[in-house]
Amino acid sequence: MPSVDQAAVIRPYRSTDRAAVADVCVRTAHLGGDSRAIYPDPGLMPSIFAEPYCHFDPGLAFVLDDGTGRAVGYIVGTADTERFVADFRREWIPRLSGRYPAPAAPPRTPTEEMIGLLHHPERMLVPELAAYPAHLHIDLLPRWQGRGYGRRLMRTFLDALRGQGVQAVHLGMVTANTAARAFYDRVGFHPVPVADAGPLTYLGRTTARD
Repeated sequence: MPSVDQAAVIRPYRSTDRAAVADVCVRTAHLGGDSRAIYPDPGLMPSIFAEPYCHFDPGLAFVLDDGTGRAVGYIVGTADTERFVADFRREWIPRLSGRYPAPAAPPRTPTEEMIGLLHHPERMLVPELAAYPAHLHIDLLPRWQGRGYGRRLMRTFLDALRGQGVQAVHLGMVTANTAARAFYDRVGFHPVPVADAGPLTYLGRTTARD
């Protein structure tokens, strides 16, 4: 019989994957590691960095299925950042404002900082990234990292973008996450200079096959 690893497949996201995708997000949201000690609310990080993409761009949401039906990694994104921001502002924030009210004061905790990001999706509209209209987020549980699955997820996503006529994509990553940067370098991303990028590094690439 094949091992579970041999049975792992990349497939489109399904609504039944929501809890597993949220769990992957939480367990990888702090520099690629578990974020629960920093952001105690398990719904916060997925509500910003995973769930809205599955909602607004389900055709660009893919998971790594461990062979039993459980998602152990994912890649999500949007083909049009400007449109995504408008949708996020119009539809997504009202869904969450009861649970995460808009901050009334400067953030004092990591949670308050993230809630501030939730209420300011326009932060994603970076002029220097205009030539890279799509953007993405990719995460895998530690056991599934470094084994080629991230590259396969990325290729699946890039092919889907290209199929929609999108020629380039970007991402923003915390500069301190050196392991993630090494991965993005390997799969063809390059730095895109952005003024006042703060703790982030922006990377971009075309959707063309290497």
